[in-house]
Amino acid sequence: MINVKSLKFDADEKLLDYIQKKVGKVEKFFDNLGDIDVTLSLLPDAENKCVKLQTRIPGEDLLIERNARTFEEAVTDAADALKERIVRAKEKKFSK
Repeated sequence: MINVKSLKFDADEKLLDYIQKKVGKVEKFFDNLGDIDVTLSLLPDAENKCVKLQTRIPGEDLLIERNARTFEEAVTDAADALKERIVRAKEKKFSK
């Protein structure tokens, strides 16, 4: 399940749909993936947006944080990085 929290602003429906689509793809890479918490925030310089993805796989907490000019860019970068971390953790687990 994907939980989205936007700090100090209301995310519009289009952005929420985009997050569900992008982050939802990550869920299929690991069977026992916990909920994915997505936190959206505006950085003080007003130019950049911050996205944090946080989840749990057995034995490890994963936290990915990405900044970009748009939330969509940051979500895409963070989802890709999370997917890579999950794949690496999975490979490490099964190589033992």
